[in-house]
Amino acid sequence: MSDRKIRVGVLGASGYTGADLVRLAVRHPNVDVTVLTANSHAGKPIEEVFPHLRGLNLPALVTVEEANWAKVDAVFCGLPHGTTQQITNTVLKTHPHVKFIDMSADFRLRDADTYQQWYGIKHQAPELQSEAVYGLTEHYRDDIAKARLVACPGCYPTAVLTAMLPLAGAGLIDANEIIIDAKSGVSGAGRGLKQNTLFCEAGEGMSPYAVGTHRHAPEIEQEVSKVFGSDVIVNFTPHLIPMSRGELCTHYVRCAEGKTADDLREALAAFYANQSFVHVLKQGEMPATQHVRGSNNVLIAVFPDRIQGRAIVISALDNLIKGSAGQALQNFNLMFGLPEATGLEQVALFP
Repeated sequence: MSDRKIRVGVLGASGYTGADLVRLAVRHPNVDVTVLTANSHAGKPIEEVFPHLRGLNLPALVTVEEANWAKVDAVFCGLPHGTTQQITNTVLKTHPHVKFIDMSADFRLRDADTYQQWYGIKHQAPELQSEAVYGLTEHYRDDIAKARLVACPGCYPTAVLTAMLPLAGAGLIDANEIIIDAKSGVSGAGRGLKQNTLFCEAGEGMSPYAVGTHRHAPEIEQEVSKVFGSDVIVNFTPHLIPMSRGELCTHYVRCAEGKTADDLREALAAFYANQSFVHVLKQGEMPATQHVRGSNNVLIAVFPDRIQGRAIVISALDNLIKGSAGQALQNFNLMFGLPEATGLEQVALFP
């Protein structure tokens, strides 16, 4: 393996995804973390914000304005949507050699009008939006390897699309009858103070949110429609579960004429046979969030429904790793010609 060091900056290092990116990056043999930004914590060492990152010889947190982009070869962005576009534009215009891996939602949707409809603001960098490559690694690997700007998928779309795209692409399911029951740990809501994620509000219970209005729905529809060849609308309902990390999506689908759950399982297993991080379980095996916690893995299982002609497809991943920082690092490896699994081979933490 090459021993070259690639200088990396992390925008939004005080958020959960930013912190997990740093945690993974410091053990990556080819990464040198040189810039960390966190406007609200600027001037602090990162261990003051995240004590678990103590003793790693990391640079102090600075504001975005203070960051020296001449000191980086790649930027990972963990900022909230709406705050990324202008920064990305500025960095790439002033330092065109830099590669940008965006973990926010700002470049995921290819259509600027769709972005404005769902996020409530006009896109500020449409020329970059058209350049951005959607970073679902196992499906856009070749494009990612040549990209300067990669838009990493949301956590829910990663879990959903990993399970659904091979089936829709092979014509094994009716893409117009996809029902998605999705559940995520509280870290998926970010680190900001919100009433519904307070311990007394989120603990000891489960609740749906953004019913019929979640912003990951158009992202899922964009990718399924592209593979299916016509516009698709999915039924997608997310739920908040009182755990810190993890995500499980249950998909209810109608099989194509003459196809069964076994056909779907076999197709998924064949599609992901040579992939490092996507594992299709054997008949009867059950995926669980505790089996992927802390890893970059996705587990997928397929079961026959009691309703004739239907199947149930279940996927599980860690929303902060494969659903965000891990997939971002996986894409980084491709962009710099490194082995794809570098820095990501940690085994799931159990129990």
